[in-house]
Amino acid sequence: MKKAYTSFVLGITFTLVLAVCSIALAKTSFFSAWHISPLILGIVLSIVVASVLRGFGVRIIDECRSGVDFSGKKLLRLGIILYGFFVSLADIQSVGLAGVGVAVAVVAGILVAGFVIGVKIFRLDRELAILMSAGCAICGAAAVLALESALRANAQKSAIAIGSVVVFGLLGMFAYPIVYSAGLLPFSVSQMGLYMGASLYEVANVVGASDVLGQEGANIALIEKMIRVALLAPVLFIVPFLFDRYGQGKSAKKLYIPYFALGFVAVVILHSFVAIPEAIVGFAQFACMLCLSMAMCALGLQIDIKTMGSAKGVFGFGLLLFVLVSGLGFGLVWILA
Repeated sequence: MKKAYTSFVLGITFTLVLAVCSIALAKTSFFSAWHISPLILGIVLSIVVASVLRGFGVRIIDECRSGVDFSGKKLLRLGIILYGFFVSLADIQSVGLAGVGVAVAVVAGILVAGFVIGVKIFRLDRELAILMSAGCAICGAAAVLALESALRANAQKSAIAIGSVVVFGLLGMFAYPIVYSAGLLPFSVSQMGLYMGASLYEVANVVGASDVLGQEGANIALIEKMIRVALLAPVLFIVPFLFDRYGQGKSAKKLYIPYFALGFVAVVILHSFVAIPEAIVGFAQFACMLCLSMAMCALGLQIDIKTMGSAKGVFGFGLLLFVLVSGLGFGLVWILA
């Protein structure tokens, strides 16, 4: 009993310290200038720390597994629920039906096309294919973690999917402003904002890229992005249901209902219709980032970097997803234009 308690406290403390460090690093001038989120820094920092400790023969995860598991599962779900404080129905309404339609088409199209292509052509594991597709289609690392929890997938698959999100998310964040500034896209400021919000991976990617558009374009980009974030809730119910219904043989799992998705929806509604003091909303948003950062650190502690290169076809599939989401977003915005 005492050993289990010690393991829990050590795990929580370790992931908390790593998460606080990642949040602090994200606020430094260098990382804030590059719009690197604490979630990404959290997994990188924890992987590095775990690798160094393994090099000295210290298996830290064995000493604090219960606390790490709590951070990676329970705190993750709490973080997803609190993520609703970043979304408002009023913001969603401000881009109109066209903006909502573009977001729905991008999320649905990338999830379906990505899953089919990943499994049938790249021969990837079903869970890995949908995790990578979800990270691209919805909201990056947060979507990967949430769907991993809903599917009860292996942490190694999440790490691979998040690696893809990091690489191609940053590629988009740097490439979009360059292409737009060079006059290679036939979009106005508002249309380019819609395009960025509809096709970039992370919220931080959208914030970084849309800075070139000024306040008007940046607002549209962020609102469109948050519509995609809101679509995380239905995806968390639909994907596990489909995996259960169409699972093959022993790979099929008993359906798990992600009740934390209901909490996410409830918080979005609460945030939209109840006048909550800004101080409370700000605290909830910070708590959200802390919980998700701790979950990301817990994931990183469980990853052995030497085994991450074993998934064949991952880079090619990640590149294809980037091309698909960029092309689909462009086509939809161009049609509207």
